[in-house]
Amino acid sequence: MVSKQKVLVTGASGLIGGLVIKNLGNKYEFSALNRGPIEGIPSVQADISNFESIQPAFYGIETVLHLGALATPGLTNNWDGIASTNIHGTFNVYEASRINGVRRVIFASSGGTIQGYEKDPEYKNLVDGNYENLPETWPMIDHTSPLRPASLYGVSKIFGEALGRYYSDVHGLSILNLRLGAVIDTDRPKVSRQYPVYLSHSDCVQLIDLCLSAPDSVKYDIFEAVSNNKFRWRDNSHTKDVLGWNPSDDSYKYIDKQ
Repeated sequence: MVSKQKVLVTGASGLIGGLVIKNLGNKYEFSALNRGPIEGIPSVQADISNFESIQPAFYGIETVLHLGALATPGLTNNWDGIASTNIHGTFNVYEASRINGVRRVIFASSGGTIQGYEKDPEYKNLVDGNYENLPETWPMIDHTSPLRPASLYGVSKIFGEALGRYYSDVHGLSILNLRLGAVIDTDRPKVSRQYPVYLSHSDCVQLIDLCLSAPDSVKYDIFEAVSNNKFRWRDNSHTKDVLGWNPSDDSYKYIDKQ
């Protein structure tokens, strides 16, 4: 009998962590690093900003799905919290992974790394929901576009991507960065700016599954993670090409049902 891959999920109590554990628990052996217990799987209760306390969570782990973060609402800039969790905490996760021989870290990055593009005229109508004023086409932003954060939260996610590059090049870890779009509790957009960057629950779970099972040859990469939304401005073709992702959802179906 083939043993299941041992996967540690940080921030497992969040929406995405819950979706992954519920839908992929039959394929992977999940454990959690979380500030509170996670029902149904082994859990180490600790804050990722405390390096010594998180160490036991990494023993025997093959892959880490690093979801733990301080996700500041909107453009709120709580630097002390961001620095503690998203900067020091992410470093601790990578370093604990290195020390314990983890093979891969899947880092929950964010569209916050490029959110500043929403201010440009090409994208403002998309963000504001002014679809009648759109040109026939607009330039797409992808993983090679210049970084452009609109908040300190976005800056912290850029740090995580750069730190992953270091740990991949210097220490040999496989680092897959997912620039997650808007994964929403109701699984449908609530405000206009979420329509272009919507990432459905099923598309999100499929993508994480593909990252968990990706070959070792995928050593370091950045993946734009938005569903096949008609009005998207982030290009997800690289994600499809490299991982074989086949997103099936489109926020357009909800536009007339607001």
